[in-house]
Parts: sequence; structure tokens; C-alpha cells
Amino acid sequence: MSSSPPASLSTAADPLRNKRFSGQPSLVDVLSGKGTLGSGARGTGVRALQEALLAMGFSLPGGADGAFGKQSAKAVRNFQVHAQSAFPGVKVTGGVDAATLQALDALAPAPKQTGQTQNLPVPRYDGTPVRVVVVKNEHRTFLFDAQGQLQGIFGNAVGAGSSPTDKGLKQVSGKLGRADAYALGQKLWGGPVYGPRLIDLSWADGSRSGEELHGTNAPDKLGEDVSHGCIRHGNTDIIALYDALQVKDAVAIVDTVKDPRLGTPGLPPPEKPSPSVA
Repeated sequence: MSSSPPASLSTAADPLRNKRFSGQPSLVDVLSGKGTLGSGARGTGVRALQEALLAMGFSLPGGADGAFGKQSAKAVRNFQVHAQSAFPGVKVTGGVDAATLQALDALAPAPKQTGQTQNLPVPRYDGTPVRVVVVKNEHRTFLFDAQGQLQGIFGNAVGAGSSPTDKGLKQVSGKLGRADAYALGQKLWGGPVYGPRLIDLSWADGSRSGEELHGTNAPDKLGEDVSHGCIRHGNTDIIALYDALQVKDAVAIVDTVKDPRLGTPGLPPPEKPSPSVA
């Protein structure tokens, strides 16, 4: 994607700072308050938004196709939930308005990069270093290395209202590879519901939690509260988590990125007033 605006759009009229959004007239219109992007919208501006959400680990089955449908609305809602912790003016609507776009412009990584550098959960739970932080309300799983550096962010699905995922400090108690994960899914549920890997969790004291990190055979449900308490991931993502984690690694499950047991997340700098758009 070009980092410079097209000839018909001047630099002064393109106040978006993140180069992945440069040269998108539809996004400039959103930022100026001339409209929103939502259901039925199409084009390169929508694709740029989708690519940014995917780069930040929000689930978007089908990828960045430039068409704003139900999955895009779900990804935007999950981003808005996250963004509210740093940008209180963001409303959870599933549509992209000026406030949402300003937050995305500030928090999304630069072109060809993934993850986030700001507003991340702190990888410590009551002072205990953790390798994974599962943030339930925004449906994302954060993987850190042993030094606390972010390794990846993955979309997830968590427990339904009738069977919520329990928050607290847990640890990896076991790991099942492809054959065992498929066999267990077939035995318990009649199909490959766990995907190609399963990571069993216990509470930090070693007692059974009854929850796991695993893959899924229903990727369209990622980003939702739909499980029996386990944390589902895309099948490529659960393999990455499986390969990175070892038995006894600590896993924190929290409601929000601002859970007080984690500490205060690093926040983006205050927004500068946007230049006026002609």
C-alpha cells in the first residue's frame, strides 16, 4: 500500500498519521465527521481497516476482502471495547466513526508490522510473571516471552454467559498434540472441536480448572462468548501457542486490559487536534 496520498488528495487533507491508512478518501471523510463505515461499505478504505484489525489480532474469518459485513462489525466491536480503555470517547457500535478511527490510527501497528506497542496488558498477575494474558471482553489472547516482550496477539472465543470462562491466575498443566486433540474431541463431542492442539490449564495451585486453550472447528464464532468455558483460537494460532508454552507456564485470565491485578497498561500519548479537512 502506498504511503503517500494520491494526487487528488493533498497531504494537508489527510490527517491520519498511520501510513497504513494514508491515501484513503473514505477514511478522511470518516475522520472529518462526514460519515461512518459500516454494514455494506466496500472499498480500499474498508480493506485498510480490516488489515489493521487483523494485524492487531482481532478475529476476522475470511480475511481483508474490502467488504464490511457481520465479521467486520464484530471485529470492530471488539476493537472498540479495547480502545475504550485508552480513548473513553469511543462507543461500542460495530461501525467506524471518527472516534474509532482516531483510536485505530493511534493503536494499529505500522504497515507490514503486527501487534501493538501501546495499551498492552501488563504480563504480571499480582506480581507473578505470566506468559499469556487472556482478555475476555475484547476476545484476544496475548503471548509474551519469558522477559515480558510481546510475541503475538491472537483472537479468541470465551465462555458463554451460562458457562463463563473463570478469571484468575492459572498455569499450563498439560499439552495434547494433533492426534490426541482430535481423538479427545471425537470422544467427548463427536468431532474435531478442539482443533489440532489443546493446552490444558489448572489453577496456579495445581488444582483442576476444567478449562483449556484449544483450536476450533467453528472459526466464524471466534470473537464471541460461545464456549463451555474454554478459550478457543484459530487453528494456526493454537499451534503457535502450543509451540511457545511449556508445562507450568503462567496464564492470566482477566475481564479487561485494565484489570488492577495486572497493573496499568502503557497508554498512547494524548491525541493532538486533527487538522481541519476541506
